[in-house]
Amino acid sequence: MTLQTYLQGMRGKTAAVIGLGVSNRPLVELLAQNGVKVIACDRKERAALGDAAAHYEALGATLHLGEDYLRDLDADVVFRTPGMRPDVPELLAAKARGAVITSEMETFFAVCPCPIIGVTGSDGKTTTASIIAELLKAEGRRVWLGGNIGHPLLADAGQVTPQDLAVLELSSFQLMEMPYSPHTAVLTNLAPNHLDMHRDMTEYVAAKENIFLHQGAQDTAVFNADNAIARELSCKAVGRVRLFSRQEKVADGAFVRDDAIWLCDGAGERAVLPLADIRLPGWHNVENYMAALLAVDGLVCDETVRCVARDFAGVEHRIEFVRELHGVRYYNDSIASSPTRTIAGLRAFPQKIILIAGGYDKHIPFAPLAPEVVKRVKTLILCGATADAIEKAVVESEVYQTAAERPSLIRCKSLQEAVDAAYFCAESGDIVTLSPACAAFDQFANFMERGRAYKEMVNALAE
Repeated sequence: MTLQTYLQGMRGKTAAVIGLGVSNRPLVELLAQNGVKVIACDRKERAALGDAAAHYEALGATLHLGEDYLRDLDADVVFRTPGMRPDVPELLAAKARGAVITSEMETFFAVCPCPIIGVTGSDGKTTTASIIAELLKAEGRRVWLGGNIGHPLLADAGQVTPQDLAVLELSSFQLMEMPYSPHTAVLTNLAPNHLDMHRDMTEYVAAKENIFLHQGAQDTAVFNADNAIARELSCKAVGRVRLFSRQEKVADGAFVRDDAIWLCDGAGERAVLPLADIRLPGWHNVENYMAALLAVDGLVCDETVRCVARDFAGVEHRIEFVRELHGVRYYNDSIASSPTRTIAGLRAFPQKIILIAGGYDKHIPFAPLAPEVVKRVKTLILCGATADAIEKAVVESEVYQTAAERPSLIRCKSLQEAVDAAYFCAESGDIVTLSPACAAFDQFANFMERGRAYKEMVNALAE
């Protein structure tokens, strides 16, 4: 089915689009411009939407806004926003009345004419998807990068050709009830995350499984062999399974030997990428490259891989260098919205650092963070809703109680206070990083807004 065929089948029907953020604007426009009656739904009131409300009405959409925005969803098709559970009562009621519950991403899978490479995981999926896209583009392929990475692709599907490649970052929310899997699926790792939205870890893992459960025998799934959950899930894949590992050689996949990433299959093995060529810091980025190389194996030559690795500086908010001031280097790792991400960020530096952490509570335990903080942090600066919980996890940990050298603790009321505190306690040669271990929703709309605010604060520090 092509996008045009899909839109022809939708003409004259009513579609409810839930969530009127930036990502759904192209969807509303696409549907309205192709003869679909659109109900645009959002919890925000009209004033909060600003000019967007008038824009949607000019397209012919009917607005359902405010607390009752989901009441009486009288639509043939309902496009669920990824942040909404599929089992909320209003969606279940609409489904009982005969409505089709879908999403922008699910529909893109249905109409995309080219092979899809999908990436999911608790950590590393944005960087891995970005590396894959960079490798393919450097090889001369036309690539469509989107999904959870920020760009909705459904409105672009009419321009996609069978010779192109689509690279999608897929969140657990996008994968819930997803009936499709990409031709090449990558699972970077799994650890507790988003437990404020998912009922439990079992549901979270089940959502992630959809990235490979609907594959065919000719498809490929890539798993992190060093992650216990991912390795266990690899047994469920029906297509070709390829593993990557920093700790051991694998029979079909990627591994580290002699300071290089090697690829192997039944036909042999070869060194592809010297670790010294990887510009991005940290062992977690070695893992991201291993996953990416398996996803593009056979599509990108080894020399292209090495050229991209030497040049690719990473994605915004991911151990992003901000500035050096008075000999102190400042980094923005705002993407670190879970303890595992922060741990990876701490391990990327060769010295003890000044860490700014804390934020919105996703109900993830902070106990695993404590040993890393004691070992790798010089000064821990806490702010946000989880400051108490992080401090408690660190101070009450056995490793803190028995440590000969403990990190100093500073409590602040805001991110601005935390940046100021870091500025005053840092000495030449120190590293300061924002790596919160939490989501941003207690003070910011998302981790991007938090990261950009942090960079503005750091860049405003006096010379």
